[in-house]
Amino acid sequence: MQYLLMIYQNEAEYARNDAETTQKMLQEYGAFTQSIIQSGNFKAADRLQPTSTATTVRVRDGKTLTTDGPFAETREQLGGYYLVEAKDLDEALAIAARIPSARIGSIEVRPIWAYD
Repeated sequence: MQYLLMIYQNEAEYARNDAETTQKMLQEYGAFTQSIIQSGNFKAADRLQPTSTATTVRVRDGKTLTTDGPFAETREQLGGYYLVEAKDLDEALAIAARIPSARIGSIEVRPIWAYD
């Protein structure tokens, strides 16, 4: 079964990291990613640009409306994701717990709805 592991953390706090801390985190992500590639769990992953680059789209009464920025102000922002293959939720949760940002933010784990 596939699971989407959504990585949330506070963008403002992350931006205050010094170069050494940022480099260490990137190295940890590299090691984590390689480990799930080697284990066969990896399907896809990407890091997202900051929410300041986002545009929200809504369609109301047949009209497309766009707004700069994310839909809602929150303490943590979606910063990236991993799409993984796991035998069950327990395995997906164990993988999510190994994501470096789980120590400073949160990881939302959600099963993918497979269409036949």
